[in-house]
Amino acid sequence: MSESHDSRTKTLNFNVGVLGHVDSGKTSLARALSSTASTAAFDKNPQSRERGITLDLGFSSFTVDCPDHLRDGGGLKPYDNLQFTLVDCPGHASLIRTIIGGAQIIDLMILVVDVVKGMQTQTAECLLIGELTCPRMVVVLNKIDLLPASKRQSAVEKMTKRMHKTLESTRFKECPVIAVAAKPGGPDAPEAEEPHGVQELIELLKKQTYLPKRDPTGDLLMAVDHCFSIRGQGTVMTGTILQGSVAINDTVEIPVLKVTKKIKSVQMFRKPVSGAAQGDRVGVCVTQFDPKLLERGVVCTPGSLRTLFAAVISVRKIGYFKGPLATRAKFHITVGHETVMARVSFFGLPPSDSQTTPSELSPLEAPFNLDREYLHQDEYVSSQGDGGPEPAQWALLEFERPVTCPALCLVIGSKLDTDIHANTCRLAFQGRLLQGFEDKHYAETSLPRLRIYKTKQKEGQVERVTDDYTVIGRSLFKKETNLQLFVGLKVTLSTGESGVIEGGFGQSGKFKIHIQEGLNPETKQLFSSASKKKGKSSSKGAAAVEEEPKAESQPVSVLLRFKRYVFDPQKKMIQS
Repeated sequence: MSESHDSRTKTLNFNVGVLGHVDSGKTSLARALSSTASTAAFDKNPQSRERGITLDLGFSSFTVDCPDHLRDGGGLKPYDNLQFTLVDCPGHASLIRTIIGGAQIIDLMILVVDVVKGMQTQTAECLLIGELTCPRMVVVLNKIDLLPASKRQSAVEKMTKRMHKTLESTRFKECPVIAVAAKPGGPDAPEAEEPHGVQELIELLKKQTYLPKRDPTGDLLMAVDHCFSIRGQGTVMTGTILQGSVAINDTVEIPVLKVTKKIKSVQMFRKPVSGAAQGDRVGVCVTQFDPKLLERGVVCTPGSLRTLFAAVISVRKIGYFKGPLATRAKFHITVGHETVMARVSFFGLPPSDSQTTPSELSPLEAPFNLDREYLHQDEYVSSQGDGGPEPAQWALLEFERPVTCPALCLVIGSKLDTDIHANTCRLAFQGRLLQGFEDKHYAETSLPRLRIYKTKQKEGQVERVTDDYTVIGRSLFKKETNLQLFVGLKVTLSTGESGVIEGGFGQSGKFKIHIQEGLNPETKQLFSSASKKKGKSSSKGAAAVEEEPKAESQPVSVLLRFKRYVFDPQKKMIQS
């Protein structure tokens, strides 16, 4: 639990993500709400200053008296203060990846909407990310100072109604909507003018808080967003603890660099503490480490993270994404704290197994089992056409470069190369990481264990019958096919009999089929009547040549069905 260990006061930390469209006024709102700015706060990026757009996850905080409904959650000693840590997530699209990074520890989301412009593409994307990662939300209609005073009330009511309608089908239906002017007069106005509605917003936020579930146990995973050196002290890494806890003298690993370091000191909002746990925003100091090597990334318990070259995930398409999700297509995959391109292959349960996931499980919790058979899909199947639930599906991700991430983490697939101004959602699917492949040569060592198959069907014709138990077939194989591979495979005739391929017949790709049960009388009839016709037509003037019965009138077809495992190096044909 996030607590400061000051002997006099006890503080609960609550992380609030501030998301919204570029220029909706998120930073001004964070600034208006905030009293203490942590190191990262308010854009240390000069390019962003000029444009007034936040380019990194700025963090800042403000502290209020702990509301009564939380006070007793502090165990023996009640909480005195509630600290809101504001995570200002960037709004523009190339930075969707940082939003997803910030969203993993967010307890409450503030969605900032420009009251004049309403919902915009990025607002919708922020809403989606919120749905994937966060249980509660407050919508803030900002910039009400831009509305003429006489029409302000009705415009705000109209936009509030519209927002409620938009949120109806999401997990945030009936979430509170509040109107403010975080920076009356816009970014260049003098500081003198007081923000409107911000005090009311703070009261609303206090009402919306709850005791976040924090688990200090397990391996440490800390998302680092800044790294800088302090003379005579060492290198400070600031970030948020996503899981586990950290204390002075702990050894931590920086997995991307494969180095371990000992922690000299820990700070929370500029106050020294002995340790910190999941959900806390901290600075940790280590020695003899060049800050330039790690601007952002993760720090963890040594050996706890895995570096993966490929992975199997459960997958669910995001409803707003237009267009198919095709096997072999490339997507940007955000996993842990990294975004990397990957080739994606979809698969599902065989028709016999595809009872949908048990109702208590969401499709994302559908377990994956290496011992089970799965059916290859050319694309993601949205629903079975009856508007029912989507079947459980999985995807194999093959990363262009290895990624370092915790087990079972959230995965988001997007098409970030889509034009930012095109009014489309770029988030394509979400999932959970279920199985990772850590071997660089996974294609040879691990993929053959995946039992994902394709069904194949070939069709040829019966050319003639040699006796009651043997027929000769054609047109099933090319001349150059090695027929030995097919010997012993079962086939069925369109007349119902089943047989087994015994081998080739002649050089032209014809083959012999043994019919175990013998041909049906009707089939024999079919062949003999065909040969009689043939006999009549050739008996003009010459003696009819005795022919073996051929099936000409109504060709009898030969069907060969088998399946092949997609990753089987031998490409064996299998029949059940």
